[in-house]
Amino acid sequence: MPERPQAMLAMTPQNVEHVFSPDLLARLRACVDLDPALVAEDFTEPRVREALSRTEVLITGWGCPLLDAAALDAAPGLRAVLHAAGSVKGFTTPEVWRRGIAVSSAAAANALPVAEYTLAVILLAGKDAFGARDRLRARRAFPYGGILAGLGNHGRRVGVVGASRIGRRLIELLRPHDLAVALADPYADAAQAARLGVPLLPLDELLRTSDTVTLHAPHTPETHHLVGARELALMPDGSVLINTARGALVDHDALVGELRTGRLRAVLDVTDPEPLPADSPLFDLPGAFVTPHLAGSQGNEVARLGRTVVEEAERLSSGAALLHAVDPTELDRTA
Repeated sequence: MPERPQAMLAMTPQNVEHVFSPDLLARLRACVDLDPALVAEDFTEPRVREALSRTEVLITGWGCPLLDAAALDAAPGLRAVLHAAGSVKGFTTPEVWRRGIAVSSAAAANALPVAEYTLAVILLAGKDAFGARDRLRARRAFPYGGILAGLGNHGRRVGVVGASRIGRRLIELLRPHDLAVALADPYADAAQAARLGVPLLPLDELLRTSDTVTLHAPHTPETHHLVGARELALMPDGSVLINTARGALVDHDALVGELRTGRLRAVLDVTDPEPLPADSPLFDLPGAFVTPHLAGSQGNEVARLGRTVVEEAERLSSGAALLHAVDPTELDRTA
């Protein structure tokens, strides 16, 4: 590969300026030959197709077109894909891996804000901050009677479902707090759980013994509706379900049924479908707290993604190994 390989951007154009500040873009252009005015949204567009014929490095992000056989045939010199976002499952195909193209992702950088958001939600839920806020808004006053029973995070049991990048980062962030944390993941073993400093439990046991359950598994056919009516029924009265992973991990009809009884509470940053229809009961049920898919990188957090890709491009151009290379065998195990 030449010292400054030919590169092209492939993402929704407005994302370029969010992900790559002027300083980051300058660093990127110092190590790859890149036209920042050419951003591919469609690999069949003639100008893009002509540029693909010379492209060795593809800088991708949210909105990248599908890298199928036809797109790859148009890019015979493509050697690397550097993704300025999280999962690459949405735009890569088996053909990418068959052709030996190196793929790198900023998923680790994107994991941090999701883990931070989840930590904040866990601690707030332990204080029932969401329910207390709603009650205060409705009454415009609150009876102060001293210490409120049933609240607090001291010794609160937190069950993490999925030893994904986000799940592992969350466990790290939970460590300084006085919480009892456990993990459920069919792909994890006792040694991995021991390295994380948490017990490994079967999912049913984790659901039965956790005050808060937080989901960090990928969505696959095996995890579709991972938490359904049977699983929700295992959760203790007053417990909280948090989902910042994928909406389809939860059977929303079953969840609505539990929330209507008031037995459980839920914090949902992702839903199925997404966005929810305007008449969804999840908007109005007092036990539901729904946010608009904001746990991942937003605003100034997106700069981490651009910096990750720039650093990978610098390694690539210097002949060093990629630090955040994607293992295709792990795509259905990590998030």
